[in-house]
Amino acid sequence: MEQILKYFPDISERQRRQFEMLDGLYHDWNAKINVISRKDIDNLYEHHVLHSLSIAKATRFKAGTKILDFGTGGGFPGIPLAIMFPECQFKLIDGTGKKIKVATEVANAIGLDNCQPVQLRGEEEKGKFDFVVSRAVMPLPDLVKIVTKNIVKRGNNVLPNGIICLKGGDLQAETAPFRNIVEVTKISNWFDEQWFKDKNVIYLPA
Repeated sequence: MEQILKYFPDISERQRRQFEMLDGLYHDWNAKINVISRKDIDNLYEHHVLHSLSIAKATRFKAGTKILDFGTGGGFPGIPLAIMFPECQFKLIDGTGKKIKVATEVANAIGLDNCQPVQLRGEEEKGKFDFVVSRAVMPLPDLVKIVTKNIVKRGNNVLPNGIICLKGGDLQAETAPFRNIVEVTKISNWFDEQWFKDKNVIYLPA
């Protein structure tokens, strides 16, 4: 929690309580259904919650914004973002039922009423959204092919509607087809922990 408050000191008491509850809930559920590496669960706040919240540093979603979390796994980045933006609507999809069960139980336990986890493959999603977010689910060109149909072209945010994803490593090959429009921002611009050194936020307008 200290890391969350370090970078987001102005969160409300409700948001603080919701973030605090994530630790016990994910430890408990991860013991039953493995959605986070057993070696990594103790790094929950840095490697999962704060990593997800780098999107909240890249942009501030306006109230009423609709966001699809594609391949959410156990609820990342969707659940931390839904806590951070309570006036936005989040749909979290994943093809694996047990992962969606964890995301659903966590969201319910912390009273997250702007978050809807659903077991669904991306190809089957028919809804329309302002933004699609994801965390290292698949190469960017493959993601674009699947979710372009789901993004509304007109938006009300400062950032034009599009795709925002979290990725690490060498991104030259997968961003090359979009080199004139893609924006790659180092997360280390915002967070000073060593773990974020090779992590990036990728933004691709619709």
